[in-house]
Amino acid sequence: MSLESFQQLNWSIMTPEFLILGVIAILVLMDLFMPKHMDRKMIGWIGIVAILAAMVATASMVGGPVESILHDTFRIDSFALAFKLLLLGGGALVLFLAVSYEPKDGVERYQAEFYYLFMTALLGAMLMTSSGDLITLYIGLELLSIPSYILAGIRKFHSQSNESAMKYVINGSISSAITLFGMSYVYGLTGTTNLLDMASKLATLSDSNHVYLLTLAFLMIVVGLGFKLAAAPFHMWAPDVYQGAPTPVTAFLSVVSKTAGFVIVIRILLTVFGFAATDGQGSIPILYNMQNYLAVIAAATMIIGNVVALKQTDIKRLFAYSSIAHAGYLLVAFTALTPNMFYSIWFYLLAYLLMNLGAFAIIQVVTEKAGSTKITEFAGLYRRSPVLAVSMGILLISLAGFPGTAGFIGKLNIFLGALYAEPGHYLLASIMIAATVVSYFYYFGIMTQIFFRPAADNSKFNIPFGIVVVLLVAVVGSVLFGILPNIAFDFLQNNLDIIADFFK
Repeated sequence: MSLESFQQLNWSIMTPEFLILGVIAILVLMDLFMPKHMDRKMIGWIGIVAILAAMVATASMVGGPVESILHDTFRIDSFALAFKLLLLGGGALVLFLAVSYEPKDGVERYQAEFYYLFMTALLGAMLMTSSGDLITLYIGLELLSIPSYILAGIRKFHSQSNESAMKYVINGSISSAITLFGMSYVYGLTGTTNLLDMASKLATLSDSNHVYLLTLAFLMIVVGLGFKLAAAPFHMWAPDVYQGAPTPVTAFLSVVSKTAGFVIVIRILLTVFGFAATDGQGSIPILYNMQNYLAVIAAATMIIGNVVALKQTDIKRLFAYSSIAHAGYLLVAFTALTPNMFYSIWFYLLAYLLMNLGAFAIIQVVTEKAGSTKITEFAGLYRRSPVLAVSMGILLISLAGFPGTAGFIGKLNIFLGALYAEPGHYLLASIMIAATVVSYFYYFGIMTQIFFRPAADNSKFNIPFGIVVVLLVAVVGSVLFGILPNIAFDFLQNNLDIIADFFK
């Protein structure tokens, strides 16, 4: 490509990414030259402003045409914009948690590193949403993963943090290798790394040996990405990592990283395997033939996540298993493959972002003061801080999926999608209901501690400004989207034609 052609590319579609990248560079230099005694929280506030600016830049592209640069390796379509807004919104709320994070073990020494490592991981997630090529998808995945490994172990002198980082690195490296192995098979069969070119070439696949290789590739990619989603039986790392990592990192992994995981699953599996024929042009695509395998993973994830959560005594481990269960609910939507799948997954991730980040904000406040992450530390919270207690109650019933909350609308959409799919996934929908009922026991177990158990310590809580912002957004959003869900759905359907743009 000549310099003149390079300059003529429409680089403006990468404005949100350039904003984040530029601020990362500025934050690194600021940390380098700032006096040691200066509070590094200023770096966090600059990061929040940058993310909000990137959100505005992303929102300004809504309703525009599908555009791509660099031979379709980077594309802006409705899918990219919709999920990029989720990632940036979640990223801003996580930074609000981070600037309010003050543990007792002196992690503030690494505070500046946290902010720009976090923003680097966010940049990787953003690249994944706009990737139209296996290479850029994988680069985005690693740009997300590598800073995440460091963030999990950023408390250098904390043994649980060290353990979580080690387990995360080992499991993450294995999953990346398996995913890359599966991708290499697809590349070998098509001779291209462009997702849409792959889809068009695989649509006429008829050689039985090639179909066999492509099925192996599908299984390896599903296994590799299953680790990223913490889907059963590839979930083993999640409880230990969630428990040992600092609370803002745990919140990031449970929300932003999981959203990015579903982005890459949808981009690869739907684009490539949604058109890969099993017996010549016009035959059933491989993705539809493999629905039963995806259904088994979804069912196992819901069952294991909810059942094992019943026995947890550590609040962060409990939310790790809760996160596993929610990945299972989202996999039900992907397994059903209905026309409304994009909207169901997007709305559920929005609801999950609000209720989970709000819950982690309260977990951060309570566990910091107590110096422990045991569930019993929440005993008597209603007497110590009615605001925190009521907020946690609202967020927990949203996580449980009670009517009047965003969590209920999210689950209802996925449940109805499983029923109305052709053919209907009635068993999977039944398992989803049963798993949701099981979740009531551990969510209400936390509420029992909050409202009905005596407090061991009657001291009040000092709620930092960052926590107040997160709670306000989370609680109001969870109730608002539970009562008026059409606000979100109308925005998507009127401004973002995800289905039509996805395959352009």
